[in-house]
Amino acid sequence: MKKILCFFTTLGISLLGFSQELNLGEVHGDFNLNLQSYQEDKLIGAKAADEIILNNAYLNLNYLKGNFATGIRYESYLNALADYDPDFKGNGIPYMYATYNIDGLEVTAGNYYEQLGSGLIFRSYEEKGLGIDNAMDGVRVKYSPLKGIYLKSFIGKSRTYFTYADGIFRGADGELNINDVFNLKSKTKAIIGGSFISRYQKRENVMFKIPQNVAAYASRLNIIRGNWSYYSEFAYKLNDPANLLNKSKMNYAPGSALTNNISFSKKGFGLSAEIHRIDNMTFKSDRDRNGKAYIINYIPTLSKPHSYALLAMYPYATQSDGEIAIQVDLFLKFKKGSMLGGKYGTKLDLNYSRMNALSGDYGKSFLNDEVDYTPIPLCFAQERYFQDMNLEINKKINKKIKTTCIIANQTYNKDFIEGKPTGDYGVINSTILVADISYKIKNGHSIRTELQRLGSIQLESAKKLAEGDWSMGLLEYTISPNWFFQIQDMYNWGNEDVNKQLHYVNINAGFMKGANRFEVGYGKKREGIFCVGGVCKTVPSSNGFNLSITSSF
Repeated sequence: MKKILCFFTTLGISLLGFSQELNLGEVHGDFNLNLQSYQEDKLIGAKAADEIILNNAYLNLNYLKGNFATGIRYESYLNALADYDPDFKGNGIPYMYATYNIDGLEVTAGNYYEQLGSGLIFRSYEEKGLGIDNAMDGVRVKYSPLKGIYLKSFIGKSRTYFTYADGIFRGADGELNINDVFNLKSKTKAIIGGSFISRYQKRENVMFKIPQNVAAYASRLNIIRGNWSYYSEFAYKLNDPANLLNKSKMNYAPGSALTNNISFSKKGFGLSAEIHRIDNMTFKSDRDRNGKAYIINYIPTLSKPHSYALLAMYPYATQSDGEIAIQVDLFLKFKKGSMLGGKYGTKLDLNYSRMNALSGDYGKSFLNDEVDYTPIPLCFAQERYFQDMNLEINKKINKKIKTTCIIANQTYNKDFIEGKPTGDYGVINSTILVADISYKIKNGHSIRTELQRLGSIQLESAKKLAEGDWSMGLLEYTISPNWFFQIQDMYNWGNEDVNKQLHYVNINAGFMKGANRFEVGYGKKREGIFCVGGVCKTVPSSNGFNLSITSSF
C-alpha cells in the first residue's frame, strides 16, 4: 500500500512546476521551523542542551486534481525541543495519503485524522503545540447514500512518534439529519448519530483476564430551534484494564461519559451552560503504555481557555479517569449610544466553571470482576480540582484606544492536578487582574501594552514554599503590515523563597510579508504546565534564543 501512496505522492509533487500552465491540478503546502537554544541558568533551574540548539520542523505538500488528492508531510526533530517528548527524534515521512471522491463516496488510503462524535470514544488529531499527532494509518471510507445520511468506517493503527502502536482500531459512525431525510419543513431541526470503536491488542500476559478486544460506543442528539441549541452525547467503554506493571491498580470497571450543552444566542446576547460527567474513560492505543501519545480519545475541558499569561499560569487538565464538571458562559453586548454602551458599545463576558472528583463507593480492589462500583451520578460534594470565575470587558474608548479588562478568581488543586505528593503544594487560590490597552498612533502604527497581576494564597498548609504573587508587563509596537517588536517581563516578586523572586524577561521581533512570517527572540521561561483544550504538557525552565519561520503556499 505504501508503494502505491509513494507513487501518487511523487506524481503530485512532479506536477508542481506544470500545474498552473497546464491546469493539471493545484499544489498547496506549508512549512514550519522552530529553533531554540538552551543555556544553563541555575537561578531558574534551566539546563543546557547537549546539542546547544534543538529544533522542530515540518513541511506539508498536498496535490489536488478534481476529485483526487494526495500528500505527504516531512518532519524533522534534531533533536526535539525540550518541551517535547524525547521520543520525537530524527527525520522521516510519517504522514502520507491518497483520497478520492465519486458519487458521494470518499475513499482514503494511508494516513488520516478522524473523530467520532465529539471525540469521547475516538479522536485522531494533531496539535503541534502539545506534541500530539496520533494520525491513523489504514483505510477510511465515507459515504452519503441519500441527503441527510452520513456514514463512515475505518480500520488502522495509531501513530506514536515515528512508529505505530500495537492496537488495531475498527470504527464506524452514522449520522441522520431527520429534517433532510424526511424533507420536513419544521422550525425544529434534529440530528441523531451513533458511533462504535473497537481496539484489538494481543494478550501478552495469560495470568490475568485481559480482554484482547475492547469496544466502546456512543450516541448523540442535536436539536436546534431558532436561537436555541441543545447537544447531548453518551459514551460507554467496556472494561479495559491497564498498567500491568502495577497490578494493584488494575481497573476492570467499565467507563462512561455524559455531556450536555444548551445555548441561546441572539444579537447582543448569548448564554450557554454545559455539564459533563466522566468516569474511567482513558482509552489508549496501547494498554500498557503511559503518556499522551497513546491516548486515542478526547475529553474537552469545560474551563475557559485563557490567552493571557497569568490567567493561564494554572491551567486545568481534564481528568478522564473521573470528574464532574460544569461551565456557564454569559455574553452581553451593550448597544452604541446606550448608558452602558457609550459611543462605541461595550462587550461583556461572564464565565464560571468548576471541576470536582466523582462521589461514590469504589471498593478496595479492582483485581477481579466482583467490583463494588457505585458512583453517584451527579454530585459536587467531593474534592474540588479546579474553579474559575472571570469577567471580561471589551471597550473602545475612542477612535485610537481599545481596552480589554479582566478580573478572575481561580482555585487550583496543584497537589492533584500536577501529581505531586499530597500536601507538597496544597490548593492555590489566585485573583488575577488584566488590563490590555491598544493605542493607534497613526495609520499602520500602533502600540499595545498588557499589565497583569496575580495574587495567590494557599488554602491549605503545604510542605513546600509557594510561588506566591506575580506581575507581568508587556509592550508591543506594530508597524503594519510587516513588523512587530515586543518586550515582556514576568516578575515573581511574591515567591516565599527569596532566592526565586526573579524576573523572566523575553524580547521578540517579527517580520511578515505575504504568506511568510519570521520571528526571533531571546528570554527566560518558567517551568510550568501548558494546556490546549484540556490536554496538557510540562514545560521545563529555559533560557536562550529562539527562531520561528512559517510559510504557506
